[in-house]
Amino acid sequence: MVVWARNAITLAVALLALGVPARAGAAAGDEQALAGRYAPVVRLVAQSGECGSGERYRPLDVNALFGQPTVALRGPWNATDLVKIGPTAKDLSGLYEYHLDFPGNALDPGCSYEQWGRLIAEGTKPTVYAHVARDPAYPGKLALQYWFFYVFNDFNNLHEGDWEMVQLVFDAGDAGAALRRDPVEVGYSSHEGAERAQWGDGKLELVGGTHPVVYPAAGSHANKYTQALYLGNSAEAGVGCDDTRGPHVELRPAVRVIPSDPAAAAREFPWITFEGRWGELQKAFFNGPTGPNLKTQWTQPIEWSQGWRDRSYAVPADGVFGTGATDFFCGAVETGSRGLVGLLRSPALTLLALAALVVLLIFAVTRTTWRPAAPLHLARRRTWGQVLSSSGRMYVEHPSLFLGIGVLLIPLGVVISLVQAALLGGFGLLGIDATGESAGALVLVVVTAGITLALLGLALVQAATARALAELDAGRSIRPWRAYGLAFERGGPLLGGLGLAAVVWVVLDATGILVPVAIWLAVRWMLLAQAVALEGCSARGGLGRSYDLVRGRWLRVGSLVGVGGLVTIVVGPLLGALLIFVTDAPLALLNVVAGIVYALAMPFVALTTTYVYFDARVAKALAPRVEHTLPAELELGQA
Repeated sequence: MVVWARNAITLAVALLALGVPARAGAAAGDEQALAGRYAPVVRLVAQSGECGSGERYRPLDVNALFGQPTVALRGPWNATDLVKIGPTAKDLSGLYEYHLDFPGNALDPGCSYEQWGRLIAEGTKPTVYAHVARDPAYPGKLALQYWFFYVFNDFNNLHEGDWEMVQLVFDAGDAGAALRRDPVEVGYSSHEGAERAQWGDGKLELVGGTHPVVYPAAGSHANKYTQALYLGNSAEAGVGCDDTRGPHVELRPAVRVIPSDPAAAAREFPWITFEGRWGELQKAFFNGPTGPNLKTQWTQPIEWSQGWRDRSYAVPADGVFGTGATDFFCGAVETGSRGLVGLLRSPALTLLALAALVVLLIFAVTRTTWRPAAPLHLARRRTWGQVLSSSGRMYVEHPSLFLGIGVLLIPLGVVISLVQAALLGGFGLLGIDATGESAGALVLVVVTAGITLALLGLALVQAATARALAELDAGRSIRPWRAYGLAFERGGPLLGGLGLAAVVWVVLDATGILVPVAIWLAVRWMLLAQAVALEGCSARGGLGRSYDLVRGRWLRVGSLVGVGGLVTIVVGPLLGALLIFVTDAPLALLNVVAGIVYALAMPFVALTTTYVYFDARVAKALAPRVEHTLPAELELGQA
């Protein structure tokens, strides 16, 4: 009996010993099968050429980093102490506060990281690392994660190394159970947050019914569900604009599964226990990132998924009121980021440049006279500052008139845009390429027509404002629609003058080397609308009159109209960009707000240009006279 019992116990222990690895092997097999079934399809923005626009990097097999003589292991806690050149995966195991250092300067990347990344990736396939993770707080759920590593993050926050990921969530206790059902939701990492999609959502594109399609944004690698230009205004969504628009290069990365068992993971992938940074140390968000094992989702994947946002905000591609607010936001964030990078790279030089700019601005402001700001009489000489202050005072003193002129520009602009679209579309139906990329006289006609119509709205505001000012100067009241009526009386010559100017600009721009000449002529012809509307000039005569009035005053005219135009162009988009930060209003609505504000501000630049016109006209009329007898102003009829 004793012998039988002993044999039974021995057999039971043996069976248990055999069963543990069998179950572990089965679990590992299930994880492999699950990872293969849902492996993502990656669509990267195609690069225009080496070191060109588009996505420069591919998801890298991290083994390509190890043993590389161009990779250094440094630390701890500083960027200078060298531990080893060409570290192996085992060298990283368990290290804390050390970091990898790649060849190059993260704040001045140039093309070096792209070329180096391509070099070390030779002979390897783009790779994604799968990991099945459980969350102790959610025993009935399972997460399947796919981790991507890129050698560089080429976004507003430049840094070496970049880890991004995709996570699928199952109502299942283990990988075997997950194989018998569909995921319930998916999350795509994007900067410090992630965006969710329910399995079966329209925005979630699948290949073969199980493989989610991922669109990494060019440079930032923020994962998106569709191709678009996305705007972010927070750390979770990223501050700036992520671009996933095509054309694309499609990748099917190799899938390597990191076991869910920590001991097995450490044996097979020693680098997964590395608690340092996968890139050089830099200040603030220019630091290299930590690895997957230090992310919240590695050990609390379901808890992390509770904070996923439901959508990302795609920037409207067009609209009646344009995309001023969103364009300004994207450009301002990028410019600000470059300024910060410049400050970190060369703090003394950057601060010196800023100080010089401030001194120049103070000098310009103090070297001119701003008072008195006398909006009337028009036909008088004014200093640089008085032109601007008189324009502002005139707008403020007659708000209904100039706001009305701005408001009427909105439907007028819509009509002009529709006519422009119909005209260009009509040429397209005739088989003419309206993009300007084909050669030939007909294409020149198409492009010239488009530019002419695009400028027509602005020229009509200029003409209406000029006629309104002349009426006010004569002591007569005038309404916005009457001002436009007077402007339309000279619509033919105005349109003809714009057409002639557009032909010259298109031809000069097409040469490339004559662009400075086009800019010079643009300033010489800035007073076309006033010459046509107030002096009754013909199309050619208006261009000639403007050319003559600006003679000897090119810098003065260009700077004044430029400042007035800058105020007009910036105020609407700036307001819209600020609203992006402080409201959750739809981006299309904010672009409408920016477009309306732009239209309302447009009369200001028209006022500035008109005062510049009268200043130049009076100066021209008084030029033959002896200097000490010059009067301050002339009667409007004399000028």
